[in-house]
Amino acid sequence: MSSPFGRLKAALLVFFLVVGCVNIVACASDDQAVEGSSAPYPTSSCPTRTAVTGRPLVIVATVAPITSLVANIAAGSGTVIHGIVPEGTNSHTYEPPPSVAATLENADIVFVNGLGLEEPTRSLARANAQEGSVICELGTAILPSDQWIYDFSFPRDGGKPNPHVWTNPPMAKDYAALIRDSLVAADPAHSDIYETNYQALAIKVDALDQAIITATATIESSQRQLLTYHDAYAYFARTYGWTVIGAIQLSSFEEPTPREVADLIDQVKEVGVSAIFGSEVFPSTVLEQIGNEAGVRYVDVLRDDDLIGAPGDPEHSWLALMRFDYLTMVDALGGDASALEALDVTDVGLDSADYPQ
Repeated sequence: MSSPFGRLKAALLVFFLVVGCVNIVACASDDQAVEGSSAPYPTSSCPTRTAVTGRPLVIVATVAPITSLVANIAAGSGTVIHGIVPEGTNSHTYEPPPSVAATLENADIVFVNGLGLEEPTRSLARANAQEGSVICELGTAILPSDQWIYDFSFPRDGGKPNPHVWTNPPMAKDYAALIRDSLVAADPAHSDIYETNYQALAIKVDALDQAIITATATIESSQRQLLTYHDAYAYFARTYGWTVIGAIQLSSFEEPTPREVADLIDQVKEVGVSAIFGSEVFPSTVLEQIGNEAGVRYVDVLRDDDLIGAPGDPEHSWLALMRFDYLTMVDALGGDASALEALDVTDVGLDSADYPQ
């Protein structure tokens, strides 16, 4: 007889194929690479901008977590930072309006995630680049292709791996190091500031990493399973020993049949998942129904690229976003989240002049 986990995996796959409005992220497959930090980044994915003199650097970043990391590294340098993907927007489908072209054409460095996440923005940046400006694809640069994760939401034949690298703290630390190096090359006069900020941020990222390890150890191994709305935690799960059993993301206005929903409810009961997780930005009626009818706690507050609060708030940062998500997961799955609660997640050295515009 097949295991409950195997039946859930099969049910989710059928759900994806038959309904057509749901993308399913399966468990770790042979296409998923071993965990670990990235190899040295290839310069082709993040070319160096020649030094700028006589004026502040102008930086453009895409999704809010990347903008937050850039702002932390650049704090106190006078660098002008523009974040262009509105928070709460689906970054996979975001199409920059024509007005963004004017922002991009003034940029010295454009930081994007890469790995296929922001293709329209990258194309617009290339079309409007000033002489000497560069586009740095952080995820593509720090993550070797043999560590890319492909799954049902991001199939290999689609050509785009899972791009949510920033939700894995050790890899986000690699992002920060690359941002530092890029800023130092473009603005060597402020190299000490960039290095000091990086070191301060790295201490906080390491503390987050250790808190996740500590909190994870308090969760029964059978409960370290994630059924989520959006597949934003694959790299995190691989690093910290969690299992992504599925991610359901509506891609049309269709709804699954009552029979398909009932089958999923039965499988969730058999596997023994104690909580399933939705998105605050994109509510899922499918997950809510599964939670209600399976008697499983449904937590609909996770967010992968929408920071906490508003710009200027103490916790409007990548650090606070990560703490919020993982504290939420640990608490809902019966673990002790006190190590995460104790973290300092405030930004590094930012004041009102450093906030992205």
